Amino acid sequence: MQEFRMERLTGHKFRKGRFDKAILAVGSAENHGDHLPFGTDTIVAYELACKVAERVPGLLVLPPVTYGMSEHYAHFPLTISLRAETVAAVIEDILRSLITHGIKHIFILNGHDGNIAPIEIATRRVKVQFPQAKIAVLEAWWTTVGKLLAPGTFEVWDGLGHAGEGETSIMLALHPELVEMDHAKGRVPESLPAEIQIKWLFYELTPYGVTGDPTAATAEKGYKMIEVLIDHIVKFIRDMDAKGWKLSLIHI
Repeated sequence: MQEFRMERLTGHKFRKGRFDKAILAVGSAENHGDHLPFGTDTIVAYELACKVAERVPGLLVLPPVTYGMSEHYAHFPLTISLRAETVAAVIEDILRSLITHGIKHIFILNGHDGNIAPIEIATRRVKVQFPQAKIAVLEAWWTTVGKLLAPGTFEVWDGLGHAGEGETSIMLALHPELVEMDHAKGRVPESLPAEIQIKWLFYELTPYGVTGDPTAATAEKGYKMIEVLIDHIVKFIRDMDAKGWKLSLIHI
């Protein structure tokens, strides 16, 4: 299989690969309870990106962004956070570099909730500066996967939560050797309103560094999550390739 991970490519192999699009995983370095590694968000996003590239020719997998905006998790050690402005600036610089070198079709796969707003700001700015660029973002795979899976796949809180049932399941499927299920415990926050966001600091929701129920996680659920997410992203990129990454306009 052709190498698609940028950090492993030589200049010769890059040219030979004829990469015409790129995928960027954005993660974080933060506490995920006592049972998941600090790099969970980065690991999941990057491994999903690589699995997508295995099925999509010409897709360059960029080195992941391993730090994110995690100030709302900072009560739990060891959380390392960038400011939102810094995350936005890093994303902007990466996108501008790609576009300057002729890669104008870019997919961002985000693995952390705190990155959503900075990614939105960065991509809007770059799109205005480079109208010819096509930038797509999967900003919250953890909510997308719940819509793609069959109802009843998850047992608690629709699999949601920081280091909860869904995230723990996908890590059990990807890297079981990094998960310590003997230390898994969590809490489902009570009385959070639907469709209205209350801005919280994480310690206000849970004393464990975990929301949701990681004890309900299984590798089998994780494999299902990976399958539907990869199929979803691959289909999107193939469809965009087929129409030259042009938007389909509705004529009224």
